[in-house]
Amino acid sequence: MIKKYELIILNQLLDKYEKSKTFRGDNRVQQKFTVKVDAIFPDYKEHSNIEGFEMINQAVEQLVRENIVRAKFNKAKVCSQVTLNQSSLDGAYKKAARTSKKATNEDIINVLEKYRDENDILNSFVEKQLQRIKNNNPVHFYNKDIGDFHNVLMAVDEILKVEEETYERDFSVRVFKDSKAFEKIRPKVVNLLFEYGDFPEKDQVLETLNIVKNPTHVHFKGAGYMVLSGQTIDFSSFKSDIALSSSLLEDVESIKITGKTVMTIENLTSFHSAKKEGVFIVYLGGFHNKVRREFIKKIYKDNPDISFCHFGDVDAGGFYILQHLKNKTGIDFKPYKMDIQTLKEYSDFWKPLSENDGRRLSNLLESEFGETVKYMIENNCKLEQEAVEF
Repeated sequence: MIKKYELIILNQLLDKYEKSKTFRGDNRVQQKFTVKVDAIFPDYKEHSNIEGFEMINQAVEQLVRENIVRAKFNKAKVCSQVTLNQSSLDGAYKKAARTSKKATNEDIINVLEKYRDENDILNSFVEKQLQRIKNNNPVHFYNKDIGDFHNVLMAVDEILKVEEETYERDFSVRVFKDSKAFEKIRPKVVNLLFEYGDFPEKDQVLETLNIVKNPTHVHFKGAGYMVLSGQTIDFSSFKSDIALSSSLLEDVESIKITGKTVMTIENLTSFHSAKKEGVFIVYLGGFHNKVRREFIKKIYKDNPDISFCHFGDVDAGGFYILQHLKNKTGIDFKPYKMDIQTLKEYSDFWKPLSENDGRRLSNLLESEFGETVKYMIENNCKLEQEAVEF
């Protein structure tokens, strides 16, 4: 029990030290690190537990004998405070069986330096974490397990090298030699990619980077036909949509659009209800990944004179998806019913902006959607695609 009290006192003192300017090395005056015994052990002063009182005193006296702390006792042998002896820090850490924060930081820095110049996302992450260490702030995604932290950064690095659609378990086996290892760190990997990368929607970050749980299917319908493995399929004769898996898309020889417009649609409900003469419609599944983009680029290559437009939510996510779609495909997609007129027409279905909505929209004020974005901010509104008639 005495050992227990020693550890509690030591950890309180070391916590204070590791949060201090002295630890950072930028203090201008000499600091002392002191704890009040009755603040740690509320019943200490009352003597209601004589055995506990004596054991706490014995713990303090033992730490004093080992020159790890200094203590103040009154004539009644009541200890008012305990102060860390900074010249015996190594002994304090050893006594507490605790790795020093300095040593931990050195381990973290070694891992960070390994990934500094691997790619833009990791480079940005590394620079910010090195600054956080310098400022004595917690490192993002580090949970006192250096192995876990290293695996998160390694997963991010390897994901950004993936060029073909890959199942999560296959990725995990290839990188970690364990089919379930990636699943354990998946949330941290997704959060890091989203926070330090440029992805409109967090829940589709991995799919965007070709890491999937199941094969991607591209859903489409409308005015067009396809030559698939020598067979011609006319979509205009179908009453509903058709879907091709990512592996089958490799066998598409050509796609001919018989109408005048290709439209991508963000949400599934809107895709199913959408029907318009002369329009070929592709479902994006929220955010588009490489498989869907390559399918769209194939359409554009085979039909260079067709116009392209996008129908999505009138919110920050919808605009980011459209912006990213244009950038990644090189196709000049035009927004469809994602303007001020649509907002006014469907004002009964407005939803208020969240704090995050406001931040994301503010970043789009200088974009091509600037006027609509300004109207949304001024009127505290956004609009889901499902509320808008096709």
